[in-house]
Amino acid sequence: MNMVEVTNLTKKFGSFTALDQINLEVRSGEVFGFIGPNGAGKTTTIRVLLGMLKAGEGEAKIFGKDAWADAVEIHKRTAFVPGEINLWPNLTGGEVIDLFVRLRGSGNKSRRDELIERFSLDPAKKCRTYSKGNRQKVALIAAFSSDADLYILDEPTSGLDPLMEQVFQEYVREAQAAGKSVLLSSHILSEVEKLCDRVGIIREGKMIETGSLNELRHLTRTQILLQTKQPVTGLEKMTGIHDIQDTENGLLFQVDTEKIDPVMRHLSSFGILKLESAPPTLEELFMHHYEGGSGAGGGQ
Repeated sequence: MNMVEVTNLTKKFGSFTALDQINLEVRSGEVFGFIGPNGAGKTTTIRVLLGMLKAGEGEAKIFGKDAWADAVEIHKRTAFVPGEINLWPNLTGGEVIDLFVRLRGSGNKSRRDELIERFSLDPAKKCRTYSKGNRQKVALIAAFSSDADLYILDEPTSGLDPLMEQVFQEYVREAQAAGKSVLLSSHILSEVEKLCDRVGIIREGKMIETGSLNELRHLTRTQILLQTKQPVTGLEKMTGIHDIQDTENGLLFQVDTEKIDPVMRHLSSFGILKLESAPPTLEELFMHHYEGGSGAGGGQ
């Protein structure tokens, strides 16, 4: 079952097309990473899903319900954390958390207290005294205190220090283990790589590619560090080889992942003494799309 289904979603602001035929789905019990730079269309997509914007064309559904027409029903089962948090300045953090939890009609005090302790938040301080990171903690605590079926997180760790990012990741994994679904919009690629089952890449309002990390890695390169008994020749003439460097630790180069097999057969004739390969990171995959102009799947 899909918790979120977006089909051919288009949204224009005047003559500007913010979203152009977007398609994505978030399955039950999965963490879906929605990545792209600022201005790519992530937040606009999320606002349509939350019923804050009405789609121009296409469909956006959550729990099988229309995101615009059934927004009130959808919100009863959804927790949302935006990247920019504005809180009531004269309320304390604890009061804001309690207000959000009561509005949702769910949550328990022991869970709330546990989250406050884990995120190292002082709930007695007025919100006007909070840093950006502490305002973010208030929203995260309120979200994870509620018993939602879907968590929509838009740049949720903005302003958090690395220790708090780890705490956040623990609670995302806990939510998934409980069968919940998470739509995580982020440009922190290491975070997405650690947490997400599948990833969708958006660029200039268009989805470039969607799939698991393993499925997407065929689009980029693998780094090889090599030492051989005999000097390697002919490597630069092979297709799929990039950035050859002769370093003190050995021959360093990149190879298109789909070309690894013929390259390894060629290298074996020189007597391999040491070979280290590193799978491409999500950041490398991301930059491959964004530096490549049209990108895989036609990004323009």
